[in-house]
Amino acid sequence: MEKAGIWFKDDKVYDVSGHFIANLDEFYSDDKWLLYREDGTIKVTETEEACLAAAKPEVDKDYHNYCVECLPEYFKDQVTTFVIPATPTYLKSVQNFGRGGIGIAFNGVNYDPPAPTHAILAAHTIAPLDDHGGHVNPHGGYHYHAVTGSTKEIVQNDTHAAIIGYAIDGFGIYTLLDKNGNKPSDLDECGGHFDDIRGYHYHAGEPGGNQIIKCLHGLPGYTEIKE
Repeated sequence: MEKAGIWFKDDKVYDVSGHFIANLDEFYSDDKWLLYREDGTIKVTETEEACLAAAKPEVDKDYHNYCVECLPEYFKDQVTTFVIPATPTYLKSVQNFGRGGIGIAFNGVNYDPPAPTHAILAAHTIAPLDDHGGHVNPHGGYHYHAVTGSTKEIVQNDTHAAIIGYAIDGFGIYTLLDKNGNKPSDLDECGGHFDDIRGYHYHAGEPGGNQIIKCLHGLPGYTEIKE
């Protein structure tokens, strides 16, 4: 459980323990789940080739019913550049996400759109996040799908939630809870709102929700990946 990370369903986070793996058929009400062998070992992708075969929309049939693990060193030569507006422009219309990162944490790791759980679960695979809310795929390298409190936070001078990074449109992303443990009550469809000090900004969603922010209300920059 300490090594395997976390998985999510219906806005809740679950530790990927041996018990969790053994009971995926009950968890998803589907008796086709079987991520372990007769000797009790768990089927995990252990090579770059296996990672590439399993971590794609059309999962290779040989890797159905696998726990998908890709390692950062598989993509160590990949360079990702984020171009983010220094002065963000608020738009009344909602901007949908592209394929690239939707923002960036202060440690340089990108926040990504929701994990494609439909494609992952359709092959009876899971791709657990680590306890920091991140995992690796061939397209974006290491990235976050959840905010779990593991990255740098810059505390505000008032009771407002701490800032944890910036969205690709230049607006700040803040934690969900403020210093008093309260959630904002007026977030829009993207997970953002205005205040007199910070202007427009976002608040990260619950770790189990598979959505750090839901869309963009600003003019986005772009992501460039070189391999």
